[in-house]
Amino acid sequence: MPEITRTRPPEDADERSTFTGLLDFLRSTVELKLSGLTEEQAFARPVDPSALTPAGIVKHLTAVERFWFSIDFAGLDLEWPWSEDDPHGGFPIAPDDTVDGILTAYRAECARSREITAAAPFDDGARSDGMTFNLRYAVAHLIEETARHLGHLDILREATDGEVGE
Repeated sequence: MPEITRTRPPEDADERSTFTGLLDFLRSTVELKLSGLTEEQAFARPVDPSALTPAGIVKHLTAVERFWFSIDFAGLDLEWPWSEDDPHGGFPIAPDDTVDGILTAYRAECARSREITAAAPFDDGARSDGMTFNLRYAVAHLIEETARHLGHLDILREATDGEVGE
């Protein structure tokens, strides 16, 4: 796997640089939280009775990136990220999932989201039918969603191997 580099977001920049810098910092932190775990640790449920796993959270965030940026905002014809059994985007793990596969998919989806975000003004509206949000809202929502799930990853990682910190 490639080395994970986190760059602190600018503290005195324009809106786009601030928002995208913060989101990229959070994305890198997600990768750090999953990297270094064994397959067994990444797919374990260390906080009873929660069904959350570190790998499941990262897989969920991959789907959220696809849903908000590629499907709903850009209107791309891509595979829907959730099954009919789980239409609201839970945290399911497939039997053939691996840590490397989940991290690779997350990196690829984030790269596509960066391309979409870089190519459009923040005031552009979503292209999918029935969507009324603009790109600014999508980026702000992904900051919130990623940060919320990083809190879950913090707890799961500490419960798994004692690792704490950003």
